[in-house]
Order: sequence, then structure tokens, then C-alpha cells
Amino acid sequence: MILQIRDLSKKFSGLMALTGISFGIKKGTITALIGPNGAGKTTVLQIVSGIVRASTGIILYREEDITRATPHEICDLGIARTFQLIRLFPDMTVLENVMTGMHTRARSGVLLSGFRPPVVRKEEKWIREESHTILDFMGIRDKADWQAMTLPYGQQRLVEISRALASKPSLLMLDEPAAGMNAEEREVLAKKIMEIGERGVTVLLIEHDVGMVMEISDWIVVLNYGRVVAEGTPEVIQKDSKVIEVYLGM
Repeated sequence: MILQIRDLSKKFSGLMALTGISFGIKKGTITALIGPNGAGKTTVLQIVSGIVRASTGIILYREEDITRATPHEICDLGIARTFQLIRLFPDMTVLENVMTGMHTRARSGVLLSGFRPPVVRKEEKWIREESHTILDFMGIRDKADWQAMTLPYGQQRLVEISRALASKPSLLMLDEPAAGMNAEEREVLAKKIMEIGERGVTVLLIEHDVGMVMEISDWIVVLNYGRVVAEGTPEVIQKDSKVIEVYLGM
């Protein structure tokens, strides 16, 4: 297991958003976290990424306890994420947005960057080349010099995922990446997520597009009212009566 969540709970002002949930994610798989609105899915990602503190429970990443780690420490360890609402830098180009994702892998400090000696220029060139490679993989290299916010919505999502990939994660967490996309954009996205998995990056996916989830996931965890109500392969989940009652049959 690359990620293990054990007895995780979270209370917000007396409201239990999560109640003792436990599940694991195997390295090299695409795991989907699904459930009705308000089930606690995004709260899980907020806690794993260090933005929100758990009330109780333990999170292990590669057997290391990261329950109290800060967001930048978690990113340095190899966990990256995207958000429900696109968070691109609007005044930057597509390429510049992706380059910002590589700051955790850069070695030049602020002082050196100010003087721009050869070592800094060499690193800047490497960052630019790596960012171009990622954009090429995501199919949007021809948009590298565009202002990020001028792209169609679906391509903005691909830029955001590209920026997350720039940090060289071992675990990539995607929070409703297909939200707001049309059918053609969802098809492109599904293919890219599978290709990311094929490249050895473990994926944790929150998504309401059940068809896409069933198509690309290796394992599915179902939440309802902050509790795990089922988990298994797509074939198992589609036949689970409790899942059909609380989610798929809605």
C-alpha cells in the first residue's frame, strides 16, 4: 500500500464529516473515491494533503506517518493534487503555470536566482524542457504560450493536472476533474488519467461521472455520511445493493 488511512475522523463545529474511515491504496493503481454530495470525499483529500487536520486517526504514506505533516512537506514526499475549482495563475502562460509546479524539485535558492549564475540558468532550462515534455504528454504543448485562462475549460483542467505532474508525484489526487466537461473532453481526460497510471503514478480520483469511474478505476471506495459503506472492483461495486441504494440508484 502506498497510502493507508486508518480510523480517520474529522469534526467541524460539532458536525462529523468523517467517522472512523479506513482504506488503503495500492501502488500503481487508480482508486476512485465516490459517494453522494456531502459524503466526505473532498475532506479526505484535504486531510491527506495537509490542508485540514484530522480529529483522530492515522495516515501512512509509504509506511511514514504524515498525519501532522504540512502541505509543503507532503508535496516534497511525492503527493500532488488538483482542486474542484480550477486554480491556475490567470496572468501566466500555460508553460509558466506548469513550471511553477516544479519549484519543489528546484535546487537554486532565492539568493542565487537573483544573480542568475550558470547553475541557475541551467536549472531554468531543465525546468522549461521538463514542463514542455509534460505538456506534450498531455496533448497541449501547442498551447504553451497561451494565457492559461484563455483556454477552453477542458484544457484548463489539463493544465492544472500538468502542473501537479510537474512536481513528480508518486501519488496524484484529482478532485472531480471531469466536472463541467462535455462528453468529448471527458473522453480525453479519462484516457489521460489511464496513461498517467500506466506511467507508474498512483491515482486517487474523486469523480461523479460514474461511467468514467467504472471504466478507468482498478478499485473503488464508496463513502456515505462520512463512513465507508463498500469497496471493491468496479464489477463488485456495480452489483452491491447498498451502493445502488445510496448512490448508483439515485
